[in-house]
Amino acid sequence: MKLVRYADRPDLLERRDLSEQTFPEFMHHNEPGARWWRFLYDRFPDFQLALLEDEVLVAEGHSLPVPWDGSPDDLPSGWSEAFERGMTSERAATVLSALAISVHPEEQGRGLAARMLEAFRAAARAAGLTDLIAPVRPTWKERYPLIPIERYQEWRREDGSHFDPWLRIHERVGGEIIAPAAESMELAASVADWEEWTGMPFPDDGTYVFPGGLAPLEVRDGVGRHVEPNVWVRHRL
Repeated sequence: MKLVRYADRPDLLERRDLSEQTFPEFMHHNEPGARWWRFLYDRFPDFQLALLEDEVLVAEGHSLPVPWDGSPDDLPSGWSEAFERGMTSERAATVLSALAISVHPEEQGRGLAARMLEAFRAAARAAGLTDLIAPVRPTWKERYPLIPIERYQEWRREDGSHFDPWLRIHERVGGEIIAPAAESMELAASVADWEEWTGMPFPDDGTYVFPGGLAPLEVRDGVGRHVEPNVWVRHRL
């Protein structure tokens, strides 16, 4: 396998984005992503990485440097604030914040997500940053959308490892859970949009559990609002 920067292989950008295959459709309609994603490749080329096997794109990772003084009070509220801070803050960046890791569905289970985390760590070290932080989207949280993230992040298996597979991988390679991100990303759109994204009708105002959602969707007056919870994980370098 070969790890490359998208900056060195712009032809890869013409292929289908792996995130389209690994994240629910509604995730692609967040406001910070719509505003800033296209600038990642030019402004932070060292942190947009692709993993190739015989020229086949099997995994990719996106991240950006952000300022954080290491204290709980200064930790971004979640994915959206980290993205915004990395793009707009005048403070010097100190840590690398992950934005997304995607593994091709046919290649999952081969340890490629852990390999991408190590690639992030190496890129952060090379840039002189102190830590890698990640607003982790827990894999199995969609099965328990009514459980608060503060409780979910505490769940453990009998052997002490984390209940959630993605959080378990982070801990296995040295990450530590440091805080819940109960309001990591907010998505608000018309009911018609939500029905298109989820393939599910929302005929009346109310609270709905929907496919792929880590928390319920609140529908009021023709607008659906979803607040995505994540878990902050820190990898000390």
